[in-house]
Amino acid sequence: MASVREFGRTLVGPLGAPAGHLETFIEVPFMLGEKRVFPDGLIRSRRGSKSWTALVEVKTGTNQLASEQLENYLDVAREHGFQAVISISNEIPPAPGLHPTTVDRRKLRKVELHHWSWTEVVTQAVMQKEFRGVADPDQAWILGELIRYLEHPRSGALSFEDMGGSWVGVREAVASGTLRANDKGVSDVAARFDALIRFACLQLGRRLGTEVTPALSRQEVADPGLRNAALVGALVSDGVMRASIRIPNAVSPLLVEADLRGSRVICSFDIDAPKEGRATTRVNWLIRQLKDSPDSVRVESFAARSRTGSAELLRVVRETPAKLISDPSKEIKSFRVAQIHPMGAKRGTGRGAFVDSVLAAIDGTYGDVGQRLKSWSAAPPRLRSTDEVEVDTTVEADLPSAAFSSQDEDIAISVE
Repeated sequence: MASVREFGRTLVGPLGAPAGHLETFIEVPFMLGEKRVFPDGLIRSRRGSKSWTALVEVKTGTNQLASEQLENYLDVAREHGFQAVISISNEIPPAPGLHPTTVDRRKLRKVELHHWSWTEVVTQAVMQKEFRGVADPDQAWILGELIRYLEHPRSGALSFEDMGGSWVGVREAVASGTLRANDKGVSDVAARFDALIRFACLQLGRRLGTEVTPALSRQEVADPGLRNAALVGALVSDGVMRASIRIPNAVSPLLVEADLRGSRVICSFDIDAPKEGRATTRVNWLIRQLKDSPDSVRVESFAARSRTGSAELLRVVRETPAKLISDPSKEIKSFRVAQIHPMGAKRGTGRGAFVDSVLAAIDGTYGDVGQRLKSWSAAPPRLRSTDEVEVDTTVEADLPSAAFSSQDEDIAISVE
């Protein structure tokens, strides 16, 4: 961070650090009462009279952050007038801005607590080097070495690899229809699903070179408990966990639906139909955009003032577009384009695992469908030339004419 200026600024800028000279230190000792504590790192950014300092706590592998340790560092930061404590681990919070570890909120009155997952650190490094750029060639090489190190299996910077110890029990209870909202582990599975979606966003964003984020409502961002409760409720009632992913310039958020009863993952995009043209014209407009998509893609159409829609596989719609038109008298308002993928059952990663099946479904649907869809826009009105204007000589001369000269009362029209 200190050696590659652009990378350091990318990480600490959103936390409120001034855009100045960055200094970094490791294992700086501090006295807390009668005991000595050693935060893993310290970051200081200075610009003019402004100074911003943060303590850093790091965990690698499967090691998890400890509340007591973080609270100690929050106390040290408060005593020394530091602005923040930053934790880095493989724990992925369900949404940006949330922390995976619960601490005493009273200790956050004067010091902020932030968290970076190792996946987020790698993502920011790749995006800085490959997409935003590094001005100095030597610094670019250093950042490349950091990426190469963190991506090595032995670095301790792991990806999302486990749905937790409660996954199997919850999955079996969903299949048998016996799951209840207060059962042990249901809330943990819901939280891990949101963390998996957050990991998928970081992974997809790294490949696209842009920021991909979970699509959450303001209420869910303000109160994560609401989001968890909604996931648990859908899991109990329908055996389904749903999430939305916001991708810049995509026609809509990508809806991800993990159906534990049907053992499938459904990913879909919604797109508004053109506002002009016949129903068949609107269907053909969509088909042209999906000319390279797999035949197994499912297409649904929704008509105005109708609660139900028509659905067919893309291979059928290509041959007979009218299959998506249930009532020719009703205007088609929107479409939904979906892909259905098999869902893995294992809690970890690898062949037949839930985590890998969800990641593959998200990447596959965006590649096959999402990146091909573009919103409809009306063509701008076109000026007509005088050669295009037709004058009907069979009508009386005093009837209105489309010719430009008819707009001027002082000009007489002579018809031979």
